[in-house]
Parts: sequence; structure tokens; C-alpha cells
Amino acid sequence: MTSLDKPTSETDRTTRTDQEATDAKAVTEAALFEAFGGVRGMVETVVPGLLFVTIFTINKDLNSSALAALAVSLILVAVRLIRKDTVKHAFSGVFGVAFGVVFAKMTGNAKDFYLPGMLYTLGLALAYLITTLAGLPLIGLILGPVFKENLSWRTRNPGRKKAYAKASYAWGLILLAKCAILFPLYWWADTTQFGWVLVALKIPPFLLAVYLTWVFLAKAPPPIDVFAEMEAEEQAEKERKAAAAAAVRNQEH
Repeated sequence: MTSLDKPTSETDRTTRTDQEATDAKAVTEAALFEAFGGVRGMVETVVPGLLFVTIFTINKDLNSSALAALAVSLILVAVRLIRKDTVKHAFSGVFGVAFGVVFAKMTGNAKDFYLPGMLYTLGLALAYLITTLAGLPLIGLILGPVFKENLSWRTRNPGRKKAYAKASYAWGLILLAKCAILFPLYWWADTTQFGWVLVALKIPPFLLAVYLTWVFLAKAPPPIDVFAEMEAEEQAEKERKAAAAAAVRNQEH
């Protein structure tokens, strides 16, 4: 090896390492978009509530506001079905809006349209924190199948488990902070003021949590592809059986 070879080799290794890190970040970004719905999912989350508070601000009529929010949620689901896209995010939006409409109609208070979503947010925040304290971070349960690692990170990838724990704590604390703002306003503010604040807080906390998740996972060890491992084991088993069958045929001849 000449004196010129060594720097070239180190440069190649550095280039490969940088490329691997870039690829890991790209895969993580794509997985997060798939898991949380991306830009379209965010739009589908915001639009019903935005439409509700806009109409209610104009005419102060609970019925027309609620029906418009529910109708646009159903339209968003229909569009996804027509395009044959995944509908899980749109369906969750429909159920959330439907529960909100039921609550508001039962109490006659338009502000209660937002109550089911607030309770869900609080429950989700506690779930992130409690599951992490129990050693089974919720964000790992959500993203494990997306990364094709399932629960392998629990026992075989401690660095990745630590990243999932950090991300779950981030989600839990961010959602708790959001609840700490919304619940007092639910009691003190009028429906219009509260609705606009809630709509304004839909996306920023979500983006912050997703960004922190991306940061933690991009620095974590890569996921263990358990599906690839199972396929490799199945292939190896087929080869062993084929070899055994060939050996038997050779003995017979």
C-alpha cells in the first residue's frame, strides 16, 4: 500500500459512512410520514375543526357547524377510498368528529365538540409516558412494524430502544403541555376563542414531536429487519431440505 492509498481508503470509508447515515435519515423520514400520515394526514386532521369554528364564528349555529365538519370528514374518507389510499388517518378523523358532534348535541354546548379530542390527547400523553416507564415505549410499538423490526428493539437493539424511549417521553410531555393550555381555556374562554386556539395548536406540537422523533431515531442504530431474517431462515431451510433430498437420491443410485 502506498502513501496515497491510505487517505483514499479513509475517504472511501468516510463517504460510505456519510451515505449510510443519509440513507438511515431518509428511511426514518419516510417511515414517520407513513406512520403519521404526512402532510395530507395533517390537513385531514385540521380541516374539520377549522370548518366547525369558522362556521360557528359566522353564525353561532351548532347544527350547521357540526354537520359541515362531519360532512367534510366523510368527503375526505371518500376521496381516499376512490384513490385507493390508506384510510386509517381519515377514518380516525371521522370518528373524532362524530364523537365531538354527539357530545355537543347532547349538552347543547358547541364547545363540547372539542372535548372528546382533548380527552383523547390527554389519554395519549399518559399512554406515552406510562408505557415508557414500563419499558415498552409506545412510539416503538407504533413504528416497529413500519421499520419491519416489530419488537426486536426491546431485547436485541438497546440503542434503538433508548431512542424510542426518548421519543415517547417527548410525545408525552409535548401533549401534556398542549393539554395544560387547552383544558383551562375550555373552562374560561368562549367557544369561538377556544376553537381558534385549538386549531392553532393542532399542527405545531405535532411537528415538534415528529421532528424530535426523527432526530432521536436518525442517531440510533439501524432497525433489525426481522422479516428479512425470517425469509433468510426459510430460504436456508429450503436449501437444507433440497440438499438432504439430493443426498438421499445419490445414496439410492
